Amino acid sequence: MIQLSRWKITLVALSLVLGLFLAYPSVLSPAQREALPSWLPSNGLNLGLDLQGGSYLLLEVDVPEMREKRVSNLMEDVRVSLREDQVNILGMQREAGGVVVTVAEGAAYDTAFNTLRTMAQQGAGATGQPDRVATKLGGGRLRYAFTDVALNSMGATAVDQSIEVVRRRLDSSGTKEIAITRQGADRIVVQAPGQSDPAELERLVGRTAQLTFQMVDTSPTGLNDALAGRVPPDAELLTDDQGTPYLVKRRILVSGENLTRAGIGTDQNQRPAIDFQFDGQGARRFAEATAQNLGKPFAIILDGKVISAPTIQSAITGGSGQITGSFTIASASELVNLLNGGALPAPLNVEERRVVTAELGADAVAAGALSTALGFVVIVVFMIVAYGFLFGGISVLGLILNGILIVAAMSLTQATLTLPGIAGLILTFAVAVDANVLIYERMRDEARQGRSVIASMDAGFNRAMGTIVDANLTTLVAALIMFMFGAGPVRGFAWTLTIGVFTSVFSSVLVAQVLLGYWLKVAKPKKLPIAE
Repeated sequence: MIQLSRWKITLVALSLVLGLFLAYPSVLSPAQREALPSWLPSNGLNLGLDLQGGSYLLLEVDVPEMREKRVSNLMEDVRVSLREDQVNILGMQREAGGVVVTVAEGAAYDTAFNTLRTMAQQGAGATGQPDRVATKLGGGRLRYAFTDVALNSMGATAVDQSIEVVRRRLDSSGTKEIAITRQGADRIVVQAPGQSDPAELERLVGRTAQLTFQMVDTSPTGLNDALAGRVPPDAELLTDDQGTPYLVKRRILVSGENLTRAGIGTDQNQRPAIDFQFDGQGARRFAEATAQNLGKPFAIILDGKVISAPTIQSAITGGSGQITGSFTIASASELVNLLNGGALPAPLNVEERRVVTAELGADAVAAGALSTALGFVVIVVFMIVAYGFLFGGISVLGLILNGILIVAAMSLTQATLTLPGIAGLILTFAVAVDANVLIYERMRDEARQGRSVIASMDAGFNRAMGTIVDANLTTLVAALIMFMFGAGPVRGFAWTLTIGVFTSVFSSVLVAQVLLGYWLKVAKPKKLPIAE
């Protein structure tokens, strides 16, 4: 193993060059990195919230509100479907997970049950099984409700979807290295390094961005009755940004869930507008709705506010359209970002917000740099005192390459360096030196038993490798467990440690082999220096 192989020399040289190439931007300022040519890497180390400062938000997913809305939509589906089948509804009572409908006994009862059963079979949950069920209660009463499995899974699904929506919104806005993690059953932690205004972050993250298309109630006295407090059960009273009231049907024709793309366009007056495209299902439903309601207005609603209420002139069959209104370029761009990021399945309530100042981050960086430097110096002194300038110096050179490779790997993967990550970096140095100590001590033992220099060095690498692999494999398993089940700084520590396991084995073993092999070839020693 101590042979001076050409491939080992090439691999060490390439790793050094590539490491310096990728790590170099980390020593530059942001302005200097931006000025680099496009063909050069420009990604430096990303500092976490505890090092760089930034904003922290603790959000709670309003699962009860989401369930309330789902049940409301379910009631409107029942009302419209039974009306289309000409079933007269005598009564409708809302339940926690659904609705109880009362109809006349006889044929109407059977027709209503068949309608509800068909609706239940068409609705599929996340598992592919129906998430709603229709049951007969007798006495003309029918129950149509979400299954217990569907109700229980709504919370977990809403949190997972909210995390993905928040991540898409922040990534598409150009914000980098936002840490978004789940906390408990229904909470989300958002850590935004470099963001000094949590209110702006909250505004961007907290908008539900629920886009719906609903028909406007055009009955002669409908709006006046609603303004007088007599809102029909199948409608709701909404306003636009100017305060103009609209009475709209509760049934949602098409929602933002069917959007495949949103972009900035211009209307006929060259003012900013929102162009949109539906998926196949949305295009079909939109075409049917516009064909059945020619000459009637429909409302485009975003988060409970009417954006516009155009009149349907003809059936819109292409699956695309345009939303016009009093948009500016900035507001249109933000709305496009929100729509492309997706709608939040439930409102997010801010439970806690705080700002970590840059001064605190600077103190943490200084403390981390000092502790890393002290740890490195202690290791250097120990290795030189214990094994001399030759063997100890080779270990130090391996450590330097190890540090370069870690910075390069974290810059390449854009991993975030946190204060616990610095602790992982220091631990990595210790693990790397531990491998050299095992190798050198094995060489020393072999030399003391009278074996030659070459045999002692070869045995040192061969017989120590098993222990080195076992020790690093144990560390790697622990790091992977922390990365999978940890959050925030714990994952940062685990990621730094994981990278360090691979780079430390490479630098402590392969670099030592190449440099000692070169020394052996040039010096041709008769005695191992560390055998004394």
